[in-house]
Amino acid sequence: MPDMHQNTNNMNFDQLQDYAMGIIHTVCGSFSRPIEMMFLRPRHGTRYFNIAQITLSTLGMLLLPAFAGAADTAKNLVPFMHATPPPGFFDIGSFSRLFFLASLAHSFRLYRRMIKPETELHSQFEGPPLPFFHLLPKGRSFWFTRIVLEPLFVYIAAGILANFLIITPGLCLFLHFSALCLAIKEFVDWYANWIFIRNLLDSRNAGPLISKLVEDTATQEDLAPIHLASFPKAISPELRQEAAEYIARTYDVNIRS
Repeated sequence: MPDMHQNTNNMNFDQLQDYAMGIIHTVCGSFSRPIEMMFLRPRHGTRYFNIAQITLSTLGMLLLPAFAGAADTAKNLVPFMHATPPPGFFDIGSFSRLFFLASLAHSFRLYRRMIKPETELHSQFEGPPLPFFHLLPKGRSFWFTRIVLEPLFVYIAAGILANFLIITPGLCLFLHFSALCLAIKEFVDWYANWIFIRNLLDSRNAGPLISKLVEDTATQEDLAPIHLASFPKAISPELRQEAAEYIARTYDVNIRS
């Protein structure tokens, strides 16, 4: 029978898992936000990116060009090692400027939605995928598109642009890392939704089993999925009912009276 200590441990584990998933989602979303906002999510909702992701991605786009410039300067200070500019038309600095221009353009659109909430159906919706994804295999699948196709598109596109010397190797590396972060973030979203639905199904399926336990008709095979043992035969009906109600509260289910 589950006790309070076991229930508390389960709650602590679930809370720890939710906390870890939240950190992963925020960090990965901070790196993927530039490519999502500029290329993949032109119609994202007002709350699709949280404040932490907006803040971290903005700071990142401010600091990355500075770090890249500092690294080039440091190389030039080394005797007999004068760094040549990396091949490519667009570098991290160009990408950063494009990011802030896109942020400015999106700010007007999002501000209009914020002051007129009726213009937005759901504030956390990222918007539909780009139309050409529907032409790809499994492109109609919501999660497959977001976990596999979109990150793969960014990864391949960055490699092609780097090979044609359109973007620098440094920017290509950043886009590859952003594509990986995008896949991880979307997988965390999918997993969180799966947990929510699975908890609902588990609660629904546990109700009839606990009802059988109250009626003393449950077999060991019935109780095995919810890790319970049958009551002793000599237990009173009142105690059986109280114990079953306690178990039902533990599993957050309703049982038949």
